Amino acid sequence: VVHCYVRSDGLAGAVTTDLEYPARVAFVLLTQLLDEFQQTIGDSWRSVSTAESVAFPQIEEYLQKYQDPAAADKVAKIQQDLDETTQILHKTIDSVLERGTKLDSLVERSNDLSAQSKMFYKQAKKTNSCCTIS
Repeated sequence: VVHCYVRSDGLAGAVTTDLEYPARVAFVLLTQLLDEFQQTIGDSWRSVSTAESVAFPQIEEYLQKYQDPAAADKVAKIQQDLDETTQILHKTIDSVLERGTKLDSLVERSNDLSAQSKMFYKQAKKTNSCCTIS
């Protein structure tokens, strides 16, 4: 995919990426690259007849930095962090719900044990009432 960007002053740039590379990140790269080019070179680019005659070594830095779009683009990085946080929250919620189910089961068992204990107490009281030692 070829992404092209032409500024209002006529300065233009193009970058070729694969299909998975986010278009927004490619345009951020082009915008930053053209802005720094303008600051470094100034308006002298207007009188250049061949592109090879303009030296701009910073382009290598930009191309290296933007190899990983998630690391280079702050919005993509934030989105990735949000996705990770969402996954963690989903796991936490699932754990809490599972814990709640276990607690409900434990409360039910406790109630059953309490009822059995009361029945045992009543039965023991009945059994002991017939046999009194004097």
